[in-house]
Amino acid sequence: MPRRKARLCVGYPNVGSYGAFLWAALRVLRSRWFSNLGPVVQRFEAAVADFLGVGYFISTCNGTVALEIATRALGVTGDVLMPSWTFIATPHAVEWIGARPVFVDVNPTSHTLDIGDLWLKVTPKTSAILGVHLWGHPCEVEALGHVGNQMNIPVYYDAAHAFGVEGREGMMVGNFGRCEVFSFHATKFFNTFEGGGIATNDPELAHKLRLMSNFGFTCRDNVVSAGTNGKMTEIAAAMGLVNLGHIDKVVSVNKSRYVQYRECLGDTGGVRLVSNFPLDMRHNYQYIVVEVPPGRREDILLGLSLADVDARRYFYPGCHRMNCYAPPERSLPVTERLAESTMVLPTGPHVSPADVGMICETIAAIV
Repeated sequence: MPRRKARLCVGYPNVGSYGAFLWAALRVLRSRWFSNLGPVVQRFEAAVADFLGVGYFISTCNGTVALEIATRALGVTGDVLMPSWTFIATPHAVEWIGARPVFVDVNPTSHTLDIGDLWLKVTPKTSAILGVHLWGHPCEVEALGHVGNQMNIPVYYDAAHAFGVEGREGMMVGNFGRCEVFSFHATKFFNTFEGGGIATNDPELAHKLRLMSNFGFTCRDNVVSAGTNGKMTEIAAAMGLVNLGHIDKVVSVNKSRYVQYRECLGDTGGVRLVSNFPLDMRHNYQYIVVEVPPGRREDILLGLSLADVDARRYFYPGCHRMNCYAPPERSLPVTERLAESTMVLPTGPHVSPADVGMICETIAAIV
């Protein structure tokens, strides 16, 4: 097989327009206003709030800090129910502010929180539920909201994978629970170099989030609460505004690649494409996730690597089995199976239709 000039990878950074960004960056440099909630950050926050259809959007320096701020602003102090099948930042953010992650298994089809196992993990110490819209699949928000109402505890969401995704009844992710947290890391299809933010429709919570992200300042010399330096920079917001203006083009390419993968992998025995959502719903198509036959993932990863394709296993071996959280209180069978069989394939504007064909042919040859 001929080798490519450059390796294909998962999470290749997108830039909507080099020219538009360089012009925006030059304006930031000339303004000499680089941080501290400047005019570019303010425009970015307003644009994102409008895009999501939410009342308030508070930008941050990254998604992990956004999760920490959100958890603290909600007054969470005890156990927080969350999936183990997620990036390690989800439990770390909770642990970091002094609460305790309690891991729940996931639905084998959607890979989001399993409501039945969630109820089994509820105790008098449970203080919040943190759902994760994994791969852009919205959680069962109504069911989670019901649990939260029954227990009188807040429900909030890690939406790092779900920017631009439509949830129930046409409502965009960002409008569910008490608040939803986004990541705009460079590897996300929509990025601000590094960044994140919190969306909410609760004005009181939005006020707390703003205070906590800026050291608790209400004005230059008045600090009214504990806080941290969670602010987004002007140059990051400039990148965000440029990329927001080109988001439809990126999603269109992502969707095209997703459709091609779905068609090409449909006849590959034992390989299941995850995130098999209806094409008429709004989605970002950011991840191409497959479950492969038992014991074959490492063979496939090696074969793709030899073809200059850096596919990846994600979240291995599951957060509940990471050294900092192990040993687990009990087995999470679905999570543990997924940790052994799931992999993510390259997609996005840097991946051509010919690349997708080659990747699928390589997988088929191996399995």
